[in-house]
Amino acid sequence: MSGALLSGWRYRAFLLSIAMAAAGYLAFSLWGGLPALGSAAAHVGAGGAALMLALSLLNYGLRFCRWQRYLGAMGHAVPWRASLRIYLAGFALTVTPGKAGEALRGVLLARLGVPHAHSLAALLSERVSDLLAIICLALFGLSQYPPLLPLVAGAGAAALAGVWLLTRAAPARRLAAWSGARPGARGRALAGHLARLLRQAQACHAPRLMAAAFVLALAAWAAEALAFYCLLQWLGAGASLSFACLAFASAMLAGALSFLPGGLGGMEAAMVSLLLWQGMAPAQAVAATILIRLTTLWFAVALGVAALSTSRMARVQPT
Repeated sequence: MSGALLSGWRYRAFLLSIAMAAAGYLAFSLWGGLPALGSAAAHVGAGGAALMLALSLLNYGLRFCRWQRYLGAMGHAVPWRASLRIYLAGFALTVTPGKAGEALRGVLLARLGVPHAHSLAALLSERVSDLLAIICLALFGLSQYPPLLPLVAGAGAAALAGVWLLTRAAPARRLAAWSGARPGARGRALAGHLARLLRQAQACHAPRLMAAAFVLALAAWAAEALAFYCLLQWLGAGASLSFACLAFASAMLAGALSFLPGGLGGMEAAMVSLLLWQGMAPAQAVAATILIRLTTLWFAVALGVAALSTSRMARVQPT
């Protein structure tokens, strides 16, 4: 794939999609009330903001370590600096439905000799590992708000189905056989691609690697849940750590189920609702939601745009 993918009208379209999402978020901020947001930011202070951003960086770093292990399991020793730039660049397209835009990493990794099926297998494995970790965080605080049990149980069932699919050879074998037996059938190529993707994903789900990936994912998302807990304390909400974990994790699940870009709207609505149930004032609940999203989602998008915009990113070469 040529470097033109990262420039010209396609690159401008990427930036336009991000700008539109940011504009929508600005409207959400205005609806919540800028005075309340300013007051909340003052309570957090520069030190608090730095801590929240540091915890987000920890999240990204742990997830990148997992990503490198996935690539290594599939036989790709990608130099970590080039791989890190590519990994961060994927965050530029986090504000796409289901975060599907993060598949941009596959386009960039292909220039380093990593087939698309392998990078997609790593991305799919990431999603399953993340889902398991977020469910565990939600379970930690589920007793605080039992009505969320159906949401968590549904996500758990989906996660277990994903683990089963990615740890069994039979689905890939049957897909490959079906595509080979019907050379002229519609969808044959797609079935063949899916079979190759599933075979590679199995390499990412060897027992030891799967356990290590889960631990990294749990620590990564716990870091951002901890940032949310600290934020609530600074705002005087008096919420427990278990409630903070539940609110953060269940809001992420709601955002993912909405299939909106980056979960925008779905996650915010769920988080504000839970904070209101906790007893926070509406303006304060909106402000807390905006601040945690600025230091998690939008911080990641900013890093991604910076990585994608560098001249090096358009000319990544293996070393």
